[in-house]
Amino acid sequence: MSSVPYTIPQDIESPYNYVPTEWICVSFVVLYSISTAIHMVQALKYKLWWMIPTATFAGILEVFGWSARLWSSQSPELLTPFEMQLVGTVLAPTPLVAANFVILGKITNQFGSQFSRLTPNMYTVVFCSFDAICLIVQAVGGALSAQAVNENKDPALGGNIMLGGISAQLFAIFVYISLAAEFFLRRIYNTPFCHQTMKFGEDHLAMSKHVHRMIFGMSLCTICIFIRSVYRTVELADGWFGVVIANESYFNWFDGGFVVVAMYTLNIIHPGIYLK
Repeated sequence: MSSVPYTIPQDIESPYNYVPTEWICVSFVVLYSISTAIHMVQALKYKLWWMIPTATFAGILEVFGWSARLWSSQSPELLTPFEMQLVGTVLAPTPLVAANFVILGKITNQFGSQFSRLTPNMYTVVFCSFDAICLIVQAVGGALSAQAVNENKDPALGGNIMLGGISAQLFAIFVYISLAAEFFLRRIYNTPFCHQTMKFGEDHLAMSKHVHRMIFGMSLCTICIFIRSVYRTVELADGWFGVVIANESYFNWFDGGFVVVAMYTLNIIHPGIYLK
């Protein structure tokens, strides 16, 4: 690899290749702060402690990331807020994904584990463990990229590591969606993996309207994070000075916007209410 120092083009005003819009940053800081506070209250009220290191922690990371972008809107030439938002916004959706993994495990446990390819606990153990690995990989890549930018070097190595972490997470979400779809289809058509075929409702509970709403909320949240992950994969694959990463609107809509929808979806359709 060449040892020639990597320099940001002189005609670029900030490491973003644009200046973050102040009012948009303020809006996202407020939106994420409200959702995060609600998630914390809901977790305590319904004693769903696993929602604290998942959805609540995701919100904290988003507030951290968007606060840094707000700082950048005031001082676009500074590298510190750029590094902060890079780590915050890349990592934030990962623990939110873990919340959906746990929710699916609880649904399969209550409504027919015989229709699931994995045991209910396996959803939490396997997917959350893999999610944690993706989180670490993305954190390492984000730290290396931030350090490279700070030292005026090529951030491509860290970007590629982040790309690997996000791509792995995207694959995990795809597998999760496939397993969830298989579970619901097997349950609808009464084709369990084991035991004799049963009449609907004999050995497993019928799903209420509340549970159907929870499934809708889980699905919407997952789809939003999946779309966001596709965007970040394309963004990083396009390079640090590519067309995608230099477009603020893309980031606002496909990262900030979709994660906001995912966060509020679990606020409104909360497992403490709809998955008793």
